[in-house]
Amino acid sequence: MVESPGRITLWGIEVFMAVVDERAISAAARRLGASPSTVSQQLTNLEGAVGATLLERSARPLRLTPAGEIMQRHAQAILNEAAQARAALAMSDLSALTRVRLGMIEDLEADVTPQLLTHMADELTGCQFLLETGASHHLYDLLDARTLDMIVAAELGGADDWVEVHPLLREGFVAAVPRGAVDPGRDVLRQLKRLPMVQYTQRHYMGRLVSAHLARQNLVLPHRFEIDSYHAILALVGQGTGWTILTPLALMRARRFADQIDVLELPFEPLSRTISLTARRGILQDMPARLAETLRPILRRSILEPAIARHPFLEKTLTLL
Repeated sequence: MVESPGRITLWGIEVFMAVVDERAISAAARRLGASPSTVSQQLTNLEGAVGATLLERSARPLRLTPAGEIMQRHAQAILNEAAQARAALAMSDLSALTRVRLGMIEDLEADVTPQLLTHMADELTGCQFLLETGASHHLYDLLDARTLDMIVAAELGGADDWVEVHPLLREGFVAAVPRGAVDPGRDVLRQLKRLPMVQYTQRHYMGRLVSAHLARQNLVLPHRFEIDSYHAILALVGQGTGWTILTPLALMRARRFADQIDVLELPFEPLSRTISLTARRGILQDMPARLAETLRPILRRSILEPAIARHPFLEKTLTLL
């Protein structure tokens, strides 16, 4: 039993829940942007405040004590209430909002994110913006861990009941091939089978989505490269090393290779993905819906119109939602 109970702080609760999620002080410290010693001290302070030992720190990974399990249930409710209070205050006066934690899929970081942040900065004066860019599955993990308030990412399928989802954009996958290597007037699939495939990494959801789709088509396509960089993939395609399957967003992000490749419709069953704004349900009131409305015209100007102008066939599969 820890003696001398004192004050429970919101920061202490946040640190405790981060440690519970990560099951390690060092990992929780990295997530919170704090030092391990700070995290350890906050845990000690919280245990002193509640008068009980919450974690078995000698265990690897860390384990909750019976008192810690009780605290965990109440801590989540405390954090949810705090988030709702911040949101309610912000909705009554947007200028009073002090922090927004936003995650953006890396596909949008150059063309869309700066415009969105500029708009938000004009509307939310005095607000600090914390931006995280990355792959969709990584952003969902951060949203689940309450490290982010909202994310713009590809839907991963099977939406959880704890999130609200605002669809923004649907895009069909395309084939990118070396310039002049494929004659669109002949059997495109047969020609592609003669070229090696440069595959997007299956460590990310998009790569697994493509692989699963090919399996459903009973297509076995040889590949020597599996890469997580659009630029590297399209550089290889442009040099004639092989062909790939990507999305229009990927092409826009690496468009300096546009003159070295041809873009074609998939010569088999189409495949698409949906980009949505996702937030924890019931926390930010109407802010996610308002942000989605702000994003749609930005996406139209920066993504849809330039992509369709360059590849008119995309008009059928690249649409705002």
